[in-house]
Amino acid sequence: MESKSTGIVRHSQGEFDIVTIYKKFLEDDPEITMPVAAIEALVQLLSRSQAKTISEFMDILQSGSNILKDGVENNISLSAGCDIFQRFVTRSLHDVGDFEQCKRHLVENGKLFIQRARACRQTIANLGYPLIRDGNVILTHGFSRGVAAVLLAAAKRHVRFKVFVTESRPSGSGCLMADTLRKACIPTCMVLDSAVSFTMNRVDLVLVGAEGVVENGGLINQIGTFQLAVFAKHAHKPFYAVAESHKFVRMFPLSQYDIPFSRPILEFDDPSPKTLGPIRDVVPTPSDAIHNELIMNEEQIRNNPTLDVTPPEFVSGLITDLGIIDSKSGVSEELIKLYL
Repeated sequence: MESKSTGIVRHSQGEFDIVTIYKKFLEDDPEITMPVAAIEALVQLLSRSQAKTISEFMDILQSGSNILKDGVENNISLSAGCDIFQRFVTRSLHDVGDFEQCKRHLVENGKLFIQRARACRQTIANLGYPLIRDGNVILTHGFSRGVAAVLLAAAKRHVRFKVFVTESRPSGSGCLMADTLRKACIPTCMVLDSAVSFTMNRVDLVLVGAEGVVENGGLINQIGTFQLAVFAKHAHKPFYAVAESHKFVRMFPLSQYDIPFSRPILEFDDPSPKTLGPIRDVVPTPSDAIHNELIMNEEQIRNNPTLDVTPPEFVSGLITDLGIIDSKSGVSEELIKLYL
């Protein structure tokens, strides 16, 4: 039924390279999110299926979902989208009469689901922009389409504000966010990830995105988000996360190490001379010196986490397409509605 190593769904009617289709959706549409691209790929899989029974139909869907999850390294938000879509399909299959008619109806409903998911960002922007007031200074971390939508919505309504953007190493996605905001004539200042605590006292509001929002209302997001939340709480600054409801994920991480990584992280070097390679000479460096050539190599970077967990007690609220909700109870309530 499936081939996880190649990304191909194999069933009685042929093959479907779902990972390639998923990646093509992301490549063709820079505005699409990972969960929506995953749902698009699953809908294509179902629309091409010639399944004759509900059991075969659900097996194909489960197979496609599993292959997507296994075929993409950072799969938190993708997994949320797959799980929610599977639940949507399961609910739609109750009291089936004519299976063929039901299947056509299901594929059409899947396309409607995608349209609604794509519209989430505009809903979020309309709900979130009133949090930004004239004269505010905002701090954000890396590039988030949801955060960008909120900030751009405020700018279109002539709210005057400024934005600190972290560089967000190692992806450097903060540079993309800064470019997006500058194109909209929003005053922007990029800051080093290591300068967040220095910057916090000048900030009125922290806005971050999320790869996923877990059952207890905590966030899984790109590395460095948790430290922003810690500094914000210490400085008594509001810390809001922007996330579509299709990023609500059935996970309950109790620590940073409960995040599923595809490789070992934070492994110590073997100190033997044979494995260390060339070692730089130690040269006294003044604190104001800039040495962009002194950076970690790719192997060292890949030995580090790319995501972290922010517990719900550090989150002032979640700006979602369902409204601005309490992080400590709102997510679990929505997941209960969906899965029970």
